[in-house]
Amino acid sequence: MASRTAPTYRQRRLATELRRLREQAGLTAQQAAALLGTDRTMVAHIEAARTKVNAERVRQLACNYACPNDTLVEGLAAMADARRDEHWWDEYRGKLPDGFLDISEIEYYATRIRTAQTVHLPGLLQTEEHARALFELVVPKLRRLDVELRVAHRMERQAIFARDDPTPYVGIVHEAALRMQFGGRDVTREQLTYLAEAADRENITLRVIPFSAGSFHGAGQSVLYAEGPEPQLDTVQLDSAYGPYFTDSPTPLANYRALLDLMESSALSPSESQTLIKSIARDV
Repeated sequence: MASRTAPTYRQRRLATELRRLREQAGLTAQQAAALLGTDRTMVAHIEAARTKVNAERVRQLACNYACPNDTLVEGLAAMADARRDEHWWDEYRGKLPDGFLDISEIEYYATRIRTAQTVHLPGLLQTEEHARALFELVVPKLRRLDVELRVAHRMERQAIFARDDPTPYVGIVHEAALRMQFGGRDVTREQLTYLAEAADRENITLRVIPFSAGSFHGAGQSVLYAEGPEPQLDTVQLDSAYGPYFTDSPTPLANYRALLDLMESSALSPSESQTLIKSIARDV
């Protein structure tokens, strides 16, 4: 097995899940290595994502760890196989921070995506001009080339909706985000019109939390919840001043699932939400 540098988030996640399986089996790295017929260093490298691991090795490890969840095992095996694939976001490697590429990868492989935004509109549903207006406000100011790279990357992320089997998507947006006029009135009107049209797609559900809802759970939150083939393989991505932050531990995952459920309960129905979006677009 060859070693590698700078593993992606998803590759690191595979390594983490293999370590969790071993620990749940009550085995030390030394004991796991003995079952594989190798040395402890190899197991340590696999669990640190320093060494590539193929699907067959993943299944072998899961068998040794007596993992009873076939869906989880096959999900992990698929993650190992995917390392050989090349994708559109690889063109941005070295041009954008790795976190941008990790978001693309997570969205691409998600079986369903749920998001919640209270100030900004979901990145996957932004127009080019709206996205450009946002990136032009970054501090310190980005070079024009860096702005355009980020805009192009954000637009290409939307390819998950153009596939033969588009990714199911649920977006929860507060009314405040709809009324923020990033880029001016014309850009905002175009963005809201696009958002209302997106809500007509079969795979996209938009829910707006109106001002009239008053206080609500998750105020100020910006959450992307990407579901995997098994809940244990779900991922949460949060925004921070230093780039995207990812979490995949069982307790945070459960908490963010509950939070999104509560935020949805404060939102209007999809049809009512679409009506409000169109109304705000007309008033801009």
